[in-house]
Amino acid sequence: MAEAKTARKKSADNEGPRLDVLVAGAGYVGLAAAVSIREARPNLKVAVVDAAPEGVWEKDTRASAIAAAACRMLARLGCWDEIAPHAQAITEMIVTDSRTTDPVRPVFLTFDGEVAPGEPFAHMVANKVLNGALRRRAADLGIDIIEGVAVQGFETGPANVSVHLADGIVVNARLLVAADGVNSKLRAMAGIKTVDVDYGQSGIVCTILHERPHNGRAEEHFLPAGPFAILPLTGDRSSIVWTERTDDANRLVASDDLVFEMELEQRFGLKLGELRVEGKPRAWPLGLKLARAFVAPRLALAGDAAHGIHPIAGQGLNLGFKDVAALAETVVEADRLGQDIGALDVLQRYERWRRFDTVQMGVTTDILNRMFSNDFGPLRAIRDIGLGLVDRMPRMKEFFIRQASGLSGETPRLLKGEPI
Repeated sequence: MAEAKTARKKSADNEGPRLDVLVAGAGYVGLAAAVSIREARPNLKVAVVDAAPEGVWEKDTRASAIAAAACRMLARLGCWDEIAPHAQAITEMIVTDSRTTDPVRPVFLTFDGEVAPGEPFAHMVANKVLNGALRRRAADLGIDIIEGVAVQGFETGPANVSVHLADGIVVNARLLVAADGVNSKLRAMAGIKTVDVDYGQSGIVCTILHERPHNGRAEEHFLPAGPFAILPLTGDRSSIVWTERTDDANRLVASDDLVFEMELEQRFGLKLGELRVEGKPRAWPLGLKLARAFVAPRLALAGDAAHGIHPIAGQGLNLGFKDVAALAETVVEADRLGQDIGALDVLQRYERWRRFDTVQMGVTTDILNRMFSNDFGPLRAIRDIGLGLVDRMPRMKEFFIRQASGLSGETPRLLKGEPI
C-alpha cells in the first residue's frame, strides 16, 4: 500500500509514471479488475480510486446473482472460499406470465439450476460480502484503495495518462480503467457518446423475510408493468427485484410500510407464509445505455460504465465480470509480450472481444422487456406458447442455462477457472 501512496506523491512532483494501472471505481467490477491484473502480474503496480466515502460499501443492502462462470473466476482469484458460506445456490427457477389480479399463476417454464453435477448455474450473494472479499484480496496483493477522492480530469500523453484527483494529487499511470458506474464521469470526460433508451420504469429492490424456506428456488413473474423477480438468499430470506412504471415505483417506496407490504404480498403470494420487509426499499431508474466505444487512448471502460441493461435477465453484474476477465487477459498477455498495456491497438483487442456480446445482451434484454412488460392479449398468447414450447425442449433449456451461467461463447480464461 505504501508503494502506491508514494507513487501518488512522486507523480504530483512530475517525476513520471509511478503506476501501471489506475482503476476508477471501487465497486465489485473495479476491484475485480485490479485484483485480476495484479494477481496474474505482480510486477504491475495497480491502485484503485473511488469517489465514495470510506465505509459506504458496508451499508449496501442489495444482493446480486453471480453466475457459475463468475464464481469460477472468484475462486481463481482467491475470494470464493470467503464468499461461499454467505452464498445461496439457485437450485431451480420458474417463470410465470400473468396479471397481478389473477388468482392462479400458471408456470410456463422451469429450469434445474445446475450447469454440471454439483455446480449451480448461479448463487445469490450480498453485495457487501462480495465487495468485502475483493477488498481483502486487494489488500493481500498490495493494491492501494484511495477512498473519498473523485477523479476531476485526466490528460493523455504518448506514454502515460495523468489523472487529476480532487485532493490535488496527480497520479500517472500507463492505463486508466473506468469502472465508475452507469453515469460514468470518466466516460463523459473522454467524450465517448452513448446510446440511451429510457424505459419509463424503475426497479424496486428490497430484502424480505418469510416464514417458510424457499429451498433455493428463484421465480420470475412477468406482470403487465414489468418482471417481478424473487431471488433466494441465505436463511428464510429473499431478494426482490420488482419492476414498475416509474411514477408507481416512486409512490410505492414513499408509502408507509403497511401499504408497501400489501402491494408486495399481492405479487409475491402467500406460498412462503407471512412476509416482512427488511430495511427500506429503494427504487432505481431502468434503461438501456451502451457506450459507442469501450476504449480510448490509455482508457478502458468496464462494467456499467460501458453498458447498463435491464435486470430482466439478471446479467448486469455478470457482463461486468466478463469485461474484467477479458480486459485482464488482454492486459496481462500484452505485458508478457513487452507491449504497451495502454496503447490503443492493445485496448482495441479488448473492445472487439466485448462489444458484440454486450450489444447482443443489451438488444436481447430490450426485446424481452418490451415483449413481456405489457398486457396486450395476442402478444401474451404468443409468448406463453413460446415459453411452453421451450419448457418441452431439453436442448433449448440447456442452451439457456449455459447462457445464464456465463459459460457460452468465447469465454475468457478466468471465467473458466483457469489462470491467465
